[in-house]
Amino acid sequence: MSALALQTAPSLLVPPKTPSLSAHASRAKIAETAKAFEATFLSSMFATMFEGLSTAPPFGGGESEEAFRSFYTEAMAKDVVKHGGIGLAKHIQAEMLKLQGLPPEPPPVGVTPKVNPAMSAGLASYQGQSL
Repeated sequence: MSALALQTAPSLLVPPKTPSLSAHASRAKIAETAKAFEATFLSSMFATMFEGLSTAPPFGGGESEEAFRSFYTEAMAKDVVKHGGIGLAKHIQAEMLKLQGLPPEPPPVGVTPKVNPAMSAGLASYQGQSL
C-alpha cells in the first residue's frame, strides 16, 4: 500500500474499537439501569399519590413526615421493582439493547412458553374457517 493510500484512508491504521465491557456485563448494566429507571418512575408516581394524604397527630403529620416521605416512596418503589415491578424495566431494557446493537435477551435454556389449552383448542377450531 502506498503512503498516499495510507494518508487518505487513516481508518485502516487504527484498529476498530472494542467495547470495554463484555456483552454479558453490558447486558447486566443495561438491566440494572432499566430497573433503576422503573424505580425512579414509580417513586415519582408514589410521591404524587401521597401528596394529598394527611395524617393526624400524635402519630403522623408535621415537617418530619414531609421530610422523610420521599425516602419512604423511594424505598417502596425499589421494593416493587425488586419483586417484579410493573413491567416497565423489561421494555426499557429491550429498547436500550436495540440502541446498543445487541440482540434481545434469549429465553432461558429449557424454558418453553406456557400455552393455555383452552386457547389452543379455540384457535384450532378456527383453523380452516374464513373470517
